[in-house]
Amino acid sequence: MYASVMQFKFTSLNEAKIASGYISEGLGGKIAEYDFHGLNIMLGKAGEVTVTVRFEDPKMLKKFEANSNDLVKEVSDAFACTRSKFSGVCVYNFEREAVSSTIRIEGPVNMAIN
Repeated sequence: MYASVMQFKFTSLNEAKIASGYISEGLGGKIAEYDFHGLNIMLGKAGEVTVTVRFEDPKMLKKFEANSNDLVKEVSDAFACTRSKFSGVCVYNFEREAVSSTIRIEGPVNMAIN
């Protein structure tokens, strides 16, 4: 799996909140276009925003990287912030599924055969 990571440090938490909404809206609309495997946007209490976009296909990562500079520039032009960006290969990734596959049945069960 491949990932692009963008990190922003804003002058205040309020600016980071506003910017994270803008970033979320901008990237949320790109999920299908770039075939994101995963998207995480994290807001830190000291005014930092970290964006991680994961891909299965390195071609899509390269396509995204070529166009993500526009988003970084827009955020940097609108808010006073420092920024960094890098791409890499995910060495280890774990996410617990949010869905339970168990079915709980209580009481008598009547089976119908049609």
